[in-house]
Amino acid sequence: MKNTTHLSRRKFLGSSATLIAGTALVSHPLLGAVLPGKAPMFPNSVIKGVQIGVITYSFRSMPDQSAAATLRYVLDCGINAIELMGDPAEAFAGKSESPVDRRAYYGLRRAREGGELTGDQQQELERMEAQLASYNKEVAQWREKVSMDKFKELRKMYNDAGVSIYAFKPAAFGSDNTDAEIEYGFRAAKTLGAGHVTLEHPGDYAQTKRLATLAKKYNMKIGYHGHEQQTPTFWDVALEQSPNNGLNLDLGHYVAAGNTNPLEIIKSKHDRILSMHIKDRQSPAHGKGNLIWGSGNTPIAEALQLMRDNRYTFPATIELEYEIPEGSDAVQQVTRCLAYCKDALS
Repeated sequence: MKNTTHLSRRKFLGSSATLIAGTALVSHPLLGAVLPGKAPMFPNSVIKGVQIGVITYSFRSMPDQSAAATLRYVLDCGINAIELMGDPAEAFAGKSESPVDRRAYYGLRRAREGGELTGDQQQELERMEAQLASYNKEVAQWREKVSMDKFKELRKMYNDAGVSIYAFKPAAFGSDNTDAEIEYGFRAAKTLGAGHVTLEHPGDYAQTKRLATLAKKYNMKIGYHGHEQQTPTFWDVALEQSPNNGLNLDLGHYVAAGNTNPLEIIKSKHDRILSMHIKDRQSPAHGKGNLIWGSGNTPIAEALQLMRDNRYTFPATIELEYEIPEGSDAVQQVTRCLAYCKDALS
């Protein structure tokens, strides 16, 4: 499918350079001193009524993954609202660091699924799995007892810099997590100011019902995320189970899954969409690639215009997943994605 209001890559890059230059002029407490006699300037990524946010997963390639550094990345991009991943917040609140290199771990798991593990790699994977099992028990105990005070402090730090947290995504909502862990996740999200949590759709409707029941206690909603298993009916059972269940639609993955009318799901389920990830992926006929915005088949511009014209209130969340060009970094590329959104909504 070809975008009907396609933004050219040249226009995208040119506009993003302008936005990057403008963003560099913004002053706030975490970016240096405010100009004499001037009040702090806070980021504003609400464009023509559409809230553009970012999931902090987009900054996973940056060297410092602390909560303070993550906030700085968000501010450097000129964004004022986020979906916060669990690790920076939980580390800030005192969770111990995992003993397992997760990239290595998931690499070995993929190799096992492909039947490509050597004997030594199998032993290494088993060792990692044992370490993770022990660590997860430790984390579960920590979550059951941890005070919300550090989450309050984190919310204040972000809010004081002009950034709100609309969604929280800790790895606390799986079928192997205890009820106490799940309730911790909702309490932490609420303390951070989030209106919903996000998680991968479990494909287990007993679990979506369990989560919704616990979410109701905290007046929280759950946005279920999908990849290439997304279809127009993918969320229907969970939505029927509870008003606390909703969508964390991923428009790019939806296109890569082969759905031919991605705008229709926004129209038909807009009242249950809690947030929407945006990225530019190709359709199956073109290879399903994850590309620099404006190069793929995902109708990002049209989707944002649909939100603007119909006054849909859920945020559109930038998720940086394409390969970062040499000499650039995640902050520069998220800033360029924001420029694309600005052009689309102008």
